[in-house]
Parts: sequence; structure tokens; C-alpha cells
Amino acid sequence: MTPRIIGGKKSRSTQAAERFFKERRIEYQLVDIGRDAPSAGELDRIASQCGGFEALIDPESASYQKRGMQYMEFDTREELLADPALLRIPILRTDKGAAVQPTREDLERLTI
Repeated sequence: MTPRIIGGKKSRSTQAAERFFKERRIEYQLVDIGRDAPSAGELDRIASQCGGFEALIDPESASYQKRGMQYMEFDTREELLADPALLRIPILRTDKGAAVQPTREDLERLTI
């Protein structure tokens, strides 16, 4: 499976993950979260590999702060499906697993 980076084009951490693959001439696929949100099935698979939906939500995101979600009780899965801007990006998916905001070691472990 080709490594898949789910993130924003303007995100520095997404750009760092892209640079990692370009430097090693590894073919990858970039999914811009602003245009294409992950499907329910894909989100479920990522959550199962990364430690649940709580690990995927970003409490420091502008959308989280703007909606005042720190004061609300909500179903994390439903909110992530409704508003992909709440996702902690980048998310790396390969056939070996998935990682949220992967470090260099995570990138090497999942691709090499």
C-alpha cells in the first residue's frame, strides 16, 4: 500500500512528512483535509490503530476553540465526521499501521 498522508497543504508538519518521502524517493499519496474528508470506515480504521477517537481530536485546533468544545460533552466520532478540521494532522496510514502527528521514527517504522 502506498503511504497516505492526511493533512493540510499549509501545515508545517504535513510538509515535513511530505519532505521525508520526497527525500527518500518514496511514492506517497497526499489527501488534503480541506477538500477530502476521511470516510467513516477510514476514520474507524485509523482510530483503531492509533488508540481511539480521543487520540485523533485536536483540542488546540481553531475549530475546537471556536465552538467551545472544551465545555461540551460530545460523541467524538460524530464530531470528527461532521468537522474534519478537528483532526490532529498529519495522519500517516500505511499497510503497517497508522500514526497521528508522526515523528521521524514513526515515519521510518511505518515505511521502511
